[in-house]
Amino acid sequence: MTRDSLRIAIQFLVGLAVAAMLAPMLAGPAMAREIVETGDDYGYGTIVIKTSEKRLYYSLGDGKAISYSVAVGSPRNQWFGSTWVSSKKENPGWTPTPSMRSRNPRLPKYVAPGPKNPLGIRALYLGWTAYRIHGTNAPGSIGHAVSNGCIRMLNEDVVDLFERVHIGAPVMVVR
Repeated sequence: MTRDSLRIAIQFLVGLAVAAMLAPMLAGPAMAREIVETGDDYGYGTIVIKTSEKRLYYSLGDGKAISYSVAVGSPRNQWFGSTWVSSKKENPGWTPTPSMRSRNPRLPKYVAPGPKNPLGIRALYLGWTAYRIHGTNAPGSIGHAVSNGCIRMLNEDVVDLFERVHIGAPVMVVR
């Protein structure tokens, strides 16, 4: 091996080592998805949103759940209680509610699917309400209390949850 090829090989290996060390620090909330012990007794497939933690838990039963970082409703828009997943949509369109438009008349009447859509690339509709668990076009909002009551997830996380959840799945929103 020549001196130059040895130098290049060492630089390559150092680069790989640095990348491996930095990867966990650079990983965003999507990487925070993990299986955790909750101590809760929710049945398999139940979605539990803990607004104070800004976390959504997909129950695996036996006190275990997949944990996701989420954005929750702003303090004046938070709600609590139980509902269910009434439908699921890929690439949903967004229609602001009348109360949202009255607070902000500049909102469009409709936003088609795409990068400007605040629902992101998947949406789980909750019961008979206007609330949803959905992706987002504002990933910086994850981990904060900023929405009009919906639960926002990173698009890669909502895709993961979307594939796991069935229509009719119970949803609990707690403090």
